[in-house]
Amino acid sequence: MKFELELGETVIDTWTLIYLPSGGGKYNGKLTVTNKRLLYDAKFDISAKGLFSEAMTIKWGSEGYLIIPKSEIKSVDTEKSFFAKKVILTLQDGSKQTFSYGVLSIDKIVDAIKSLT
Repeated sequence: MKFELELGETVIDTWTLIYLPSGGGKYNGKLTVTNKRLLYDAKFDISAKGLFSEAMTIKWGSEGYLIIPKSEIKSVDTEKSFFAKKVILTLQDGSKQTFSYGVLSIDKIVDAIKSLT
């Protein structure tokens, strides 16, 4: 991911996750959590619709960045089942942003999102 850190910003950690936007789609990419923001570099739409459209238009590379300031996060919830561990962020505007880590533990991701340093 190519982004610049803000003054006083430090990276806590980075994970490869699936982002499930509320409007549909399923994106594979890297989530970098800093002490100030969440930065998601969506590489590919891996939903059936996304795979079909990518195959038809041959779009490669970055689809874009999602930037969420930690100050905009109202709550951090989890949804855990055997096959899917998810972090669900509710933002100040009421929108929900969901990240899935598959069968892997999301506890360190949640801790990083909630931390301020």
